[in-house]
Amino acid sequence: MARTQAADYDAKRDAITHHAARLFARKGFAAASLSDLAERCKVSKSLIYHYYASKEVILFDVMNEHIDELLEVVGSVAIHETKPEQSFHELTRDLLQHYVGAADKQKVLLYELDSLPRESKSEIVSKQRRIIRRVEEILTAARPSFGKNRAALRAKTMLYFGMLNWTHTWFNPKGAVTRDGLANMASDLILGAP
Repeated sequence: MARTQAADYDAKRDAITHHAARLFARKGFAAASLSDLAERCKVSKSLIYHYYASKEVILFDVMNEHIDELLEVVGSVAIHETKPEQSFHELTRDLLQHYVGAADKQKVLLYELDSLPRESKSEIVSKQRRIIRRVEEILTAARPSFGKNRAALRAKTMLYFGMLNWTHTWFNPKGAVTRDGLANMASDLILGAP
């Protein structure tokens, strides 16, 4: 007879990935053990194995959950026909707002991609490429001239992500510059570039 799934199964998996994101961001994936994770979750190591077959599967879920949320953010931004640059500003604000509370997941995504098995890594990279293409679409709608040079467009897009992806390391939300103000600065820098 098949074992039934507990009503709180998804909630427990979410709790594990939440704690794993923090642990992997602080210690690094290689240095973190499942015993460390079980201690942080206040459960037994065998219970972790009930929900996940391996540490690599947990790492994939941490990254995949975060990348799916980023896909949702970029996919939800509509390109305004009359003011397409407004779409780019909205995108930047939405991405930075998503990063609130997601610093651990973002750090894991940035630093631990090579720790995934090849097939899992390919899935994450494929989703990253979809995000990049969508940002390029929104950016090109805002500045059609950017679409004339694909290499320069890709460079601008990667510079854009370089600005946003690392804000978790230095941005102080209680500081003099607001998150929306920062988003406007980042958008203006990219849109103003020749």
